[in-house]
Amino acid sequence: MTQSLVRLSAVTGVVACLGSFMAPATYAQRGAVSGQWPSAGGDNGQTRYAPLDQIARDNVKDLRLAWTFRMDNFSSPAEARSQTSPVMANGRLFFTAGGNRAVVAADPGTGEILWVWKNEEGVRAARAPRRGSGRGVAYWSDGRDERVVTVTPGFRLVALEARTGRPAAGFGQEGVVDLFEEIDPAVDLTGTVGNSSPPVVVGDTVIVGPAHAQGARPPSMRNTKGDVMAFDVRTGKKRWQFHTIARAGEPGHETWLEDSAAYTGNAGVWTTFAADEELGYVYLPVEAATSEYYGGHRPGNNLYSSSLVAVDVRTGRRVWHYQLVHHDIWDYDISSPPLLADIVVAGTPVKAVVQPTKQGYLYVFDRVTGRPVWPIEERPVPQTDVPGEWTSPTQPIPARPPAFDRVGFTDDDLIDFTPALRQEAIELLRPYRMGPPYLPPSLMDAPDGTKGAIMLPGNRGGANWNGGAVDPETGYVYVSSVTRPTLLQLVKMEKTDLNYVATALAPPLPTIDGLPLQKPPYGRIVAFDMNRGDIVWQMANGDAPPAVKNHPKLAGVTVPRTGSISHAGLLATRTLLFAGEGDGGMPVFRAHDKRTGEIVWETRLPAGPQTGLPVTYMHGGKQYIVFATGGSAQTATPALLLAYALPDRP
Repeated sequence: MTQSLVRLSAVTGVVACLGSFMAPATYAQRGAVSGQWPSAGGDNGQTRYAPLDQIARDNVKDLRLAWTFRMDNFSSPAEARSQTSPVMANGRLFFTAGGNRAVVAADPGTGEILWVWKNEEGVRAARAPRRGSGRGVAYWSDGRDERVVTVTPGFRLVALEARTGRPAAGFGQEGVVDLFEEIDPAVDLTGTVGNSSPPVVVGDTVIVGPAHAQGARPPSMRNTKGDVMAFDVRTGKKRWQFHTIARAGEPGHETWLEDSAAYTGNAGVWTTFAADEELGYVYLPVEAATSEYYGGHRPGNNLYSSSLVAVDVRTGRRVWHYQLVHHDIWDYDISSPPLLADIVVAGTPVKAVVQPTKQGYLYVFDRVTGRPVWPIEERPVPQTDVPGEWTSPTQPIPARPPAFDRVGFTDDDLIDFTPALRQEAIELLRPYRMGPPYLPPSLMDAPDGTKGAIMLPGNRGGANWNGGAVDPETGYVYVSSVTRPTLLQLVKMEKTDLNYVATALAPPLPTIDGLPLQKPPYGRIVAFDMNRGDIVWQMANGDAPPAVKNHPKLAGVTVPRTGSISHAGLLATRTLLFAGEGDGGMPVFRAHDKRTGEIVWETRLPAGPQTGLPVTYMHGGKQYIVFATGGSAQTATPALLLAYALPDRP
């Protein structure tokens, strides 16, 4: 790996005031404090909350674009969309950019570059399963040293001096730890494992989660295991490795029948995880095991796949776990960061961890003990008829809070703008199986004549990596969700050790001349009072897209607000909830009254929709809101970082 550093002379002036700077304490229930945004979620509790109110309900209408940062100078071809979310600490903004995941330090008030670190990994990056700029970096300081920590597409852990961008002295080999070597130095892991989300730093321990290639059509039932690893942030020395697939002799190994744990892989943690620094626990949202839609080669419940696992930061020891999907064959991996919230339930204070899911459920636990805050019931679910498959007779479904999206798919969920459209949708879907939650995947040429099963929410519906936000003032939790069914069709495989694979990563559902068959809303924002476990408000995330509103078959029909088929990126402040429509939505950014959902301001973005999660901070006495956008094919606009602020007073 070759590295390069671009430093601007302005850096010298910036670091002169460091003195005895100490990174602000960021406890799970407080959000981002001291006007900074020092981690991906604002704090390690992933609250995405800051108690700032310079931008408030009465003046948010005055927000103006303060600066933009173009991403097209960091890779060729230019990056068209970015999911990076900056961190801001000690007067610098840090983020990733470009296909090779360069790290950029910029002035938070102007976007001016202070330094850039770039790397070239050759074939290792070219074959990486998760290429691109990723979702950002981690920041650490002990009051003397400051470091920015990133994971490259080729799966190397890199520590940089936050002041200069130089590789951190004493960390690994010239600032780099080769994570392939830490997994198994005897095996070439190129193309099998990488990374998509920033690491998390708790105290002086940096924790890294792996990401794999999409697993709808894997070449084999064998794959690299998705173990989570922790390292000393000063030296890069590995401290522990947690086995997300239980090994022989470990608790949970008995849930892998026929010794299937020996060869099964995946079960990584590709999304951002949360940590409670006071408890010393990190919460791992573990994905599904190989493969995503067929698991006949791995019978059993398969711990710790699709589980929330609490691990001791100091030792890597499992403290508690809860499996949210037994024997996952729906790609219902836990894709959202856990949310830490201090709530009061029936008069009793609870340190909670709230886990949004693709299934449309919130699973709520006491984060100290792992006990469910409200009952989680093992309910009977439909069983498979795919030859060789194994399914669990039950799945855990929360009694409370209520689902934040539609679960299960019947005729009642079909488009109903007109009776004719409803009937046309019914006829189009006759060849497919529909039914309750956890309807298993089925054959494209099943003996009963059906051509696959439709699940709702789909594998890209419900909640996803965009996650949610927590308001510690009210106990509200906000979740973004997409109502998008998935068609699961399995076909027989030849010349492989897998019996069946999906026909495609996400087979398209039929449409009516482009109209989705499910009735709206297509995307939504839902607010929960987590003290009661109730929905407070919910609303469609956006107006009806032009392709729906102006559809010829809807001429003369009053089309309601439908929302876009996209996940909102959320940010909570003292008075407002900010939300962009997200990747796939319209290029519109809004401020909502956080207690009611009322839209109090919106603006059209100069490029594509918001694709990175918004952050907020104070700099030079001014509050900024910053987020990444995707490019527009019509205007050839590259990915941008946009910063909004109130105009200076005369």
